[in-house]
Amino acid sequence: MATGSDVKLGQLTKYLFTAPSWPVSLLILVILGLVIDGASARAWVYFPFSGTLAFTLPAIAAFLLTKPIIEYSGKTMTWNRSALLALSCTVFAVIITFASLAGGIKYLPLFYGISLGFVFGLRLFVLVAIADYRVPRMILPAVTQSAVGVLVGFFLFSPEWAGFAFVLHIVFGLGFAILIWLIERPLHRAFHIRGLAFVNAFIAHMTDGSSKGMEHFFREIGEEIFVPQVCLFFRRTSKKPVLFTVPNLHPGPMGEIGGGNLPRVIHDRMEEETLVAHGCATHDFNLVSESEIEKVIDAIERTKKDRTYTPGATRSARLSCGSVQVLYQRFGEAMLIVTTRSPQKTEDLDFSIGMSIMAEGHRWFPHVAFVDGHNCMTDLSSPVLQATQTALEYQHGAIQAMEACRKADLKPFSVGYACQHLPYSREEGFGDLGMQVMVVETAGQKTAYVLFDGNNMATGVRDILLEKILTLVDAAEVMTTDSHVVNTITGKNPVGLAIPSEIFLPQVISTVQAAIDDLESAECAATTAQCEHVVVFGSNRISQLASTVNAMLIFVAPLSLAMLLLAFLLSLLAYLLMV
Repeated sequence: MATGSDVKLGQLTKYLFTAPSWPVSLLILVILGLVIDGASARAWVYFPFSGTLAFTLPAIAAFLLTKPIIEYSGKTMTWNRSALLALSCTVFAVIITFASLAGGIKYLPLFYGISLGFVFGLRLFVLVAIADYRVPRMILPAVTQSAVGVLVGFFLFSPEWAGFAFVLHIVFGLGFAILIWLIERPLHRAFHIRGLAFVNAFIAHMTDGSSKGMEHFFREIGEEIFVPQVCLFFRRTSKKPVLFTVPNLHPGPMGEIGGGNLPRVIHDRMEEETLVAHGCATHDFNLVSESEIEKVIDAIERTKKDRTYTPGATRSARLSCGSVQVLYQRFGEAMLIVTTRSPQKTEDLDFSIGMSIMAEGHRWFPHVAFVDGHNCMTDLSSPVLQATQTALEYQHGAIQAMEACRKADLKPFSVGYACQHLPYSREEGFGDLGMQVMVVETAGQKTAYVLFDGNNMATGVRDILLEKILTLVDAAEVMTTDSHVVNTITGKNPVGLAIPSEIFLPQVISTVQAAIDDLESAECAATTAQCEHVVVFGSNRISQLASTVNAMLIFVAPLSLAMLLLAFLLSLLAYLLMV
């Protein structure tokens, strides 16, 4: 799901775009040079100037040299981006150069020199942002286009002009370097991090899937936390055991970065058939790297030696408290509580809400597995926070469920399990685990716990699925893991949005039936693992980061304009002094 911080970060995606194919950019460069040559052909006798030489040739040289130079230093650059950068700088150079015609063709050398200085500064700024945040390393690839332009100007104008152009390179280079420093100051003062380093890492992730850079960045701003994780181990007579576990960590932020694939990693490391539901955690509790999941797995493994199995469970029941619906069932001395607000939005719950519910429940039950169904996305919005009306509804509903169960009779029960790897991609909203179903039969009642590996559900999908599932069982709830492998930019890619529910409904029904057919007598052992020293983003860090970045963007435009005006004035001063 997406928090309010995601909404802020999601707004930044409007600045992202895909570079066109490099042959397209080169074709435009050639055509632009030829058009300028044609337009200036009649003036060649009085003032020799070639668009192909002055603009196209330097751009092609920059296109060919930028990628190898950057990749020699171990960074990433694509041919498409190299060509687009060369083309964009050429367009600016053409505009600045021919602005001189307003005052007469005699000013063309001055403005061509200014354009080359501007191109150098602009390329330095862009390359620092998209390739390597260390300014000194980007000077060489940044100067490739303007250096060839200076060489062309040396022959078209004079050696003195080349010296003037060199001075302008220093002026504009320093100007853009100061601009970079000013842009990075807010993040450095707030988090002691380099903001452009994050941009570099993000672009590397988008280009080649690398997550190391971003995880290193997140670890720098992260902090350690200690969270409980409740596990329900179901031992069956002859079939493979089943584990239903509820981490109070968030499977984000996106893709394979951090804990984005938390449910899949835990599932694959457990010897049991494992369902990893969504507990109480917002993006503040995103793991900084996938390696942190090992601490969660180790904590679960440590609890196994203390397991005590009991053969009894209650029938499941459902209640409502305000907008919150609760499906609950007791297994021995443990409670399983699954909540939803569908058809209203069902978003992340703050960790404090889950902790208060578990603390209340410990009056009667040593182990309380509280699940956020995370099954109704109406739009990108903020999480549920402590002390709000919605939070109180969750808390009161859970307490009512536990009070109803504490004196209920325990009966022998059976557990069935089935999974289905659905033939849909992450881009279509389905994570690697597909769909899992656990069915519990107690005293003639069948309850289905259906879990999709995905980030929330499109509005109404849960209700469509439940209507058909309840033709096979007496009670059910449909949940998602909140896995963020289905998200690369924003958090909006819920189950049922890209693929209509009617298409995968038959597979849901067949999987539920398979779980029913798999029913076998079972016992339950509950444990509460203490996951220690887990490094996550940290409380309110995402919100602070998003707010800082958005505030920075407000001041980028005026700062850039002021810096450019100063550079142009210094250029004119240098021209007057050198002429």
